[in-house]
Amino acid sequence: MDKPTVGSELKSIRPRGDAMHILVADDHDIVRRGLKQLLNSRPGWEVCAEASTGREAVTLAEQLKPKVVVMDISMPELNGLEAARKILKILPKTEIVILSLHFSDQLVREILASGARGYIMKSDADRDLVAAVEAVSNHRSYFTARAADMVLNGFNAGSHAPDPGTVLRNRLTPREREIVQLLAEGKSSKEVAVSLNISVKTAETHRANIMRKLELHSVSELVRYAVKNQIIEA
Repeated sequence: MDKPTVGSELKSIRPRGDAMHILVADDHDIVRRGLKQLLNSRPGWEVCAEASTGREAVTLAEQLKPKVVVMDISMPELNGLEAARKILKILPKTEIVILSLHFSDQLVREILASGARGYIMKSDADRDLVAAVEAVSNHRSYFTARAADMVLNGFNAGSHAPDPGTVLRNRLTPREREIVQLLAEGKSSKEVAVSLNISVKTAETHRANIMRKLELHSVSELVRYAVKNQIIEA
């Protein structure tokens, strides 16, 4: 893996031809406006679209093919990591910067596993976002300093032991992870079916399989699981 860039000033991009297009995805209007203003102030950069849900981010990315996607990790309907996986499956050359309010060893692992090259704290966006976008647009990694230290040092001692939550989560299919989020957000089986364009019977079958795999017995337990694993925010 290439060595992450951390907090260093980078040379400005001199775009050839059209501006570099960036998609901004966050479910808070005021945050999107701030990110857009910050990114549009950079010569040669242009925020081509804004998304307020993870599913919308995937749809817009497929339509507009931005060079970079800046995305909050906690998005409704489809969280940022699942959206990142879907975008990169469709557009493997698109680069993604993940924004998060939280920090943990496990979160860094999951961001790396999603294929995103950039990860910064929302609290540091005014300082780090431009450098992060510039780095990933040149196919280099950019992580918040603590995350970069973790990556370079092979994570914390004893990190080879798999986290039980990760083992359970990895047993779910991508579709099941989508359904976990929708159910945890309060959607009924019928609403899940409409959202994913599947039958109600299929949605109910997925729900039963998820509860069995995760050894959960109620929707409240599923919600706690989703919050604990940062699929949704509390």
